[in-house]
Amino acid sequence: MKSNASSRVVKAISTAATAAVIFITNPIVSLANGGKNDKAKLTDEQVSVQYVGANDQHVVFHVNFENPTGEKFWLIIKNDAGDVVYRKQFTDAHFSKSVYFENEQSEIRPTFIIRNSANEITRQYAVTKTITENTVVTKL
Repeated sequence: MKSNASSRVVKAISTAATAAVIFITNPIVSLANGGKNDKAKLTDEQVSVQYVGANDQHVVFHVNFENPTGEKFWLIIKNDAGDVVYRKQFTDAHFSKSVYFENEQSEIRPTFIIRNSANEITRQYAVTKTITENTVVTKL
């Protein structure tokens, strides 16, 4: 009877000691990098949004994002009114995507947002379409 009770006490102490070690070392491990989470940082150099051009049907932009950690991120695109017109999650290390807007309005103002769990980078553009009419007069 005595050995059964003492084995229970030993198991309880062992379990408590293991739990204490896990709780104590977890914060220490998270501070091993100086408390910084480099994985979550976004920099302007990682994100590139370029205007490619326009034709009668489309206005085209190209979005690049260097994501060396492969962390989840979202590409969010908003229209002139600030409404989200596109939102998709990716994990690509070298993300590259062409985005096409219908060329129906004389001016569009898209906003491109790359967002991860901690930060976001925003790029805003204004594209104005001007129609020029050429008139040629010749003397007869």
